[in-house]
This record gives sequence, C-alpha cells and structure tokens, in this order.
Amino acid sequence: MECINAKFVSQKVSKTRWRPVPTGSLHPPDVFATGSWDNEDNKVSLWSIGEHGVSHMEDEFEGDPQLLCEYKHNGDVLDLHFLDQERIVTASSTGAVTIFRHHPNSQTLSVAQAWDKAHRFPCDNAPCTGLVCNSPEIVTVGEDGRVILFRADHKVPLRTIDNADSSTIHAVTFLRTTEVLTVNSIGQLKLWDFRQQGSDPSQILSLTGERVPLHCVDRHPNQQHIVATGGQDGMLCMWDVRQGSMPLSLMEAHSAEMWEVHFHPTNTDHLFTCSEDGSLLHWESSTNSSMPSFLQGGRNTSVMSRSAVHPAGGNQSLMSAWLGGDSSKGHLETTHMLPSQTLSVNSLDVIGQCLAGNEIGSLADVPV
Repeated sequence: MECINAKFVSQKVSKTRWRPVPTGSLHPPDVFATGSWDNEDNKVSLWSIGEHGVSHMEDEFEGDPQLLCEYKHNGDVLDLHFLDQERIVTASSTGAVTIFRHHPNSQTLSVAQAWDKAHRFPCDNAPCTGLVCNSPEIVTVGEDGRVILFRADHKVPLRTIDNADSSTIHAVTFLRTTEVLTVNSIGQLKLWDFRQQGSDPSQILSLTGERVPLHCVDRHPNQQHIVATGGQDGMLCMWDVRQGSMPLSLMEAHSAEMWEVHFHPTNTDHLFTCSEDGSLLHWESSTNSSMPSFLQGGRNTSVMSRSAVHPAGGNQSLMSAWLGGDSSKGHLETTHMLPSQTLSVNSLDVIGQCLAGNEIGSLADVPV
C-alpha cells in the first residue's frame, strides 16, 4: 500500500504513542515513542519521522521512522503514555511505574522518577497493566486489582484503592478530571471517583452473558458519557455511562482479541481499533457521504459494512451517532488501514493526520 512508511526492528514492540503537539502548533506530529516486550533487553525508544530523523544510511528510505534515542527498561513495557512533551511514563511487568525524560539537545533519555513496587501481590510483584496521564497526574492499574493515583512531583502515591477489583484490571482512562474508568478480565467497566473514600466504584457496567475479558477502553473526546471498549472476543462495544449498566451498541470488529481502541481526538466521528488478527481498522459513524478533509488524500481501500445491535430503550434524541438506534443511520463503515497481515497489531495511536501502529518486530506510520 502506498503512503505507508514502515520499518522492521529487531525487537517485539508492545506500545506506540505520538508525542503531543504543542497547543496552537500548525506542524504535524513528528516524534513517537515505543516500548518493547518479551526481549532479552526491553527498551523505551523515541523515533522521528521529521528532520531529526533524516537518515544517512544507504539502506534507509526517506520517511522511514528513525531512532532518536533509547533506554533499557526493566521488564516488559505493558503501557506507555506521554505526560508532556519531554516526559514519558511506562507501566512494567515488574509492577514498576517509571517516568523517563527526553533531553532533546543530547538526544538521550534518563529516568526522572520511579515507583518500583507500585503494583504487587503479597509475596511478589504484580504487573502494572495500564496507565493514563493528565499532567501532572498519572493513574495506573494492575493484575493486583489496585487503582493508584500518582502525581509526577510526589514521591508517594496520592491515593491507592487496594481492593478495587478481585480480577485483573487491564486498562484505564479518564472520564473527567477526578474520575476514571477501568475495564477488567470479567467484562466489567467500573467508574471511580477519587473524591470518594473507600474502595467501592461509583458505578459498574458489564457485558451480559459470558464474562468476556475487556482489554481496552477510550472515552469520546467531546461527549464524556460515551465510551468505547474492546475485548477478547474482538467485539467493539459502545457504552453510555448515563444510561443503564449494559453497552448500547455491539459491533463485530475483529476475529481475535482487540488490543486497543482510540477515538480520533478532533474528528470524533472516526475511531480506530487494532487486533491480534493482524488488522488495523478505521471506523466512521458519520452518515455524510462526503469524505472529511482530514482523510482526503488517503488510500483507496475496500469498505466493509458492520451492522450494530442496539438494545431497546433509551432516549434516542440524547444519543450520538455511535449510539443511535436508527438502522438506516446506525450502519458504520470500516476501512482496513494495512495490507493483509498475519502478525498481531499490538498498539495504535492517532493524532492529526497521522496514525501510528505496530506489530511484532515492525513499526508503521500511516497518513490518514
């Protein structure tokens, strides 16, 4: 496929994230971070697709991601987010939470702060499975069922909910400034309000039937009550946290585990998912037949329709296009963003007109 810049790397890549673009900047993102897993030496790496990444090697091509710097990481990188333009936070299989600082003048990384045993079992460390940042605050979750609130300039956590869950918590996202949502291995979505004391969630939502593990969660950028999740069965679920305790839309997305789901941060009729089945999908909920400007110039790929299942009930006038019950308008279109693949696409991130994704041993930068 044209317009895809890809690079093969000698490590298994678990996560990829774009560095935030400064407010008001007209420049596209040009730096992203990756974390690795299941390697003899795992690493946090910074890559560039801009002028800093110009290659001087004969076997490299213009536009290929170029390595800026890297730092050895203790344990598998299970999650990774930018706290700001200079700091990156990682979640480790050892239970540690670490803040790395990028020094652009020397193009190096250093450890700025670390909480080595943030997540733990009584007799051993517990993997820290997910994190989310809202600078200067960081929220992490883990296999130990803990939810921990950190502040980047504090050595000890601001809040720890020790018995938040009896099962593994896989992912977390902010709903509002003081509220986060978590998803767990028994198909539950829980809402936590840090203003409340105790270890009970303020709300629990769950899938009906079998307790299918949920792996990922993202909140709609503009309508905070709309949440997307994906899990072991590859289904894309849309929730309205104001109404009921079950998802309002269930969509057949992937044939294997869904690893990540992300709304486009500014073009919110668009959403992206990736999966163990090797696919990276773009979803569009808009009924407008004209292609949005941020997708113009993209590749001409096949489009597949996915029908949504909408449980009865709920005020349809309050729902967005993602939750609408009108069958003529509730049909979503999906586009395959990568050629047919056999390796898992472990992670994705989207900002502006740039989409980054990774599978085992390779990185891809896909203009959207």
